[in-house]
Amino acid sequence: MTSALLRHRGLYIITDGPRDDLLDKVAQALAGGAKLLQYRDKSAESSRRSHEAGALKDLCTAYGVPMIVNDDIALAHAIGADGVHLGASDGELAAARATLGPGAIIGVSCYNSLDRARELAAAGADYLAFGAFFPSPTKPHAPRAPIELLRQSAALGLPRVAIGGITPDNGASLVQAGADYLAVISAVFGAADVRAAAQRFTDLYSVAD
Repeated sequence: MTSALLRHRGLYIITDGPRDDLLDKVAQALAGGAKLLQYRDKSAESSRRSHEAGALKDLCTAYGVPMIVNDDIALAHAIGADGVHLGASDGELAAARATLGPGAIIGVSCYNSLDRARELAAAGADYLAFGAFFPSPTKPHAPRAPIELLRQSAALGLPRVAIGGITPDNGASLVQAGADYLAVISAVFGAADVRAAAQRFTDLYSVAD
């Protein structure tokens, strides 16, 4: 299945918190055209994370952009997020669906495995994330995925997310190969001008469309 919330192709921003200017930087990225936000914070500060996630949900709602939570199904449910992203060790897809409901976005990491993508598509995932396609500063030891995997997975009929070391310069090749979303952390949130950086990714889809 595919959630009705995944209507638009484009930039998928993943937060790099904790950081004091998170809301401001996310607002800039949304103004630059980001189409999907994932709140990713691996810290154990539950009170701050809950407050931050709720504020980001409100911000995304104002921009009409879906907001999902990395790993934490309970937090996603508590703040009314639009869904959750699950890695290989982040819980069962069925449990997330039962908690968040049929309309929620449940995205999954497929890494460099087409077999895993097939299995999770059959289990009811809403999008399939592949990568890392390029060396990633966030996950330097992540397995590399071939660009051809985006083409091979088209038959599964779900939106495909590309992640891992993506920049405006190398992202075009992924869009051409069928990536519906480019998931980016460093190349947006590490930029001096976050809105301009987001706009450069957004423009890749304007050219493709």
